[in-house]
Amino acid sequence: MDPVSERLRARHPQRIDLSLERMRVLCAALGDPQHRLPPVVHVAGTNGKGSTVALIRAIAEAAGLKVHAYTSPHLVRFNERIRLAGKLIEDEALNAILDRIEAVMAETDSEATVFESTTTAAFVAMSETPADLAIIEVGLGGVLDATNVIERPLLSVIAPVDY
Repeated sequence: MDPVSERLRARHPQRIDLSLERMRVLCAALGDPQHRLPPVVHVAGTNGKGSTVALIRAIAEAAGLKVHAYTSPHLVRFNERIRLAGKLIEDEALNAILDRIEAVMAETDSEATVFESTTTAAFVAMSETPADLAIIEVGLGGVLDATNVIERPLLSVIAPVDY
């Protein structure tokens, strides 16, 4: 397991509260980065989310746009989950953001799941890096998915849904 995954799993709560409240508190303490993103394309579905994100990203980049992308899981390195203007997030930047997230959790005596921490890190990184578009892939999906703190995406895309 890579060091970032180990770091996040060590802080994962024993009990998961199925709500958006932790995400709202965490994002608010970090200045609500989800409100400072470039226009967002929000991608949901059961199958093909990653391929859909890759296709939209390729089209937008071919049109000359700078594009952020957030996907999961990663194949080799955790950094693959967060692309900033077409490039993987650097280790130093990712670790600095995770330090900020952990400091907020310590100050507020709160916990966050791996996906909530990762999503928050993506929002912070994307809000601090100029781009024309952000493509965000949901996690489990549904109304309580951590990515749903984004209130008004430019576009919501639903890839195939299946049981």
